[in-house]
Amino acid sequence: MKTGQSHLFIPGPTNVPEDVRRAMNVPMQDMRAPDFGDLTLSLFTDMKRVLRTETGSVFFFPGSGTGAWEAAITNTLSPGDKVLMSRFGQFSTLWVEMAIRLGLDVHVIDVPWGQGVPVAQYAEALADDTDGAIKAVFVTHNETATGVTSDVAAIRAALDGADHDALLLVDGVSSIGSLEFRMEDWGVDLAVTGSQKGLMLPAGLGILGVSAKALEAAKHSTMRRAYFEFSDMVAMNAGGYFPYTPPTQLFHGMRAALDRMFCEGLDNVIARHHRLASAVRRGVTAMGMEIVAAEPCLYSDTVTAIRVPERVDARDVIATAYADYNTSFGSGLAQLAGDVFRIGHLGDLNEAMCLTALSVAEMSLARAGADIRFGAGVAAAQAYFAESQTEQTKTPIAAE
Repeated sequence: MKTGQSHLFIPGPTNVPEDVRRAMNVPMQDMRAPDFGDLTLSLFTDMKRVLRTETGSVFFFPGSGTGAWEAAITNTLSPGDKVLMSRFGQFSTLWVEMAIRLGLDVHVIDVPWGQGVPVAQYAEALADDTDGAIKAVFVTHNETATGVTSDVAAIRAALDGADHDALLLVDGVSSIGSLEFRMEDWGVDLAVTGSQKGLMLPAGLGILGVSAKALEAAKHSTMRRAYFEFSDMVAMNAGGYFPYTPPTQLFHGMRAALDRMFCEGLDNVIARHHRLASAVRRGVTAMGMEIVAAEPCLYSDTVTAIRVPERVDARDVIATAYADYNTSFGSGLAQLAGDVFRIGHLGDLNEAMCLTALSVAEMSLARAGADIRFGAGVAAAQAYFAESQTEQTKTPIAAE
C-alpha cells in the first residue's frame, strides 16, 4: 500500500489546488436558468485578461486542447488552403497531421527536435509568397515533448515584414497561463489552450482566443464543421449560454483558478514559473544530465526534457519513480522514447515541490544505472532558490 502524497510532475494534467477542487464540488444546476450568466460571463472577460487581449473573443469548448485545434482550423480555413507549419516535437507533429487530415495543403519545415520554430525559414517562405497563397501560419509556442519555447513575436514580425495577411495560429496549450503570452501585441489570430495545464483544472475544456480577423474569416470558411461552429458559440455566449451542455463544474473551478491567478498577479505567475524552472534546470545540469532544448534561449519554463546517459533507459527512471517513490514524470515521446524523461513544472507549484522532483529524479536515475552524486541537483536548486529569494526580497515584483 502506498502512503503519503503522490507527486505529479508531468506537464499536464497538473495539480489542482484544493480551493479549486472544492469550488467544483457543487450540485448540478440548470444551464438554461436565467442567472447562469452570472457564473459564465465573467469567465469570458477574465480569460481575455489571461490572453492579454481586449479586442479578441474567447470560446470554451467542452473537450481538450486538441478539440480547440480542430475548431481553430475548421472555422477559419477551407479545404485545399495552403498553410505554413513546422515539426520539431511530438505536438507540432500532431498538429501537422491534423491539418493534413482536414484537407489543407501543408507546407512543412522539419527542424531537429530540440530546436524551435524556424523563424528565418518562415520569413523567407512568407517573403516568397507574393501572391498570398499561404492562408495561415502555425506556431507551437511551447513544444511540450522537448521543453522548447519559440518566439511568437518574431513570427509576427516576419508576417509584418513580408506585408503578409495570413492568419497566425498559435498552440499555447502548455504556455498560456504560465509563460508570457500577449495575444493582442503579437497579433495572434487564434490562440489555443486547454484547462488542464497552467489553468490548474481537470481536462475537459478546450479554450480559444479568437481575433476579429479570425471571426471574419469564419464567415467565408467552407470546411465542414458542426459541434465546433463559431457562429453558434457567438450567438449563445452573448448571454453566458452554450449551444450544448457545458461542463458547469469546470466553470466553477475556473472561477476559483482565475481568482488565484489574479490574486498572485499575472506577471508574478510568469516570474514564478521562470524562477522554478531555472532551479530545475540548474539541478538537472548539476546531476550531469543534458537538457533536450538546444540552447538556453529556447528553454521552456513549464517543462524540462532530460536526456539520460546512453546506458540508461529513461523508461526505467520513470517506472522506478512511479512504483517506488509515488512520483510521476513525463515520458519521452515518439523518437525520444527511452532516451528522455520530462519534469513538468507548471501550474500550482512551489520551491519545495521542485526540490522533491529533483531528489526523486536523482534516486530513480541512480536505480536505473546512472552515475549520480546524491544531492548534487537538489543542492544546486537550493542555492539558486536562496539567491533568487534574496534578490526578490530586495526588489519585490509588483502585483498586477
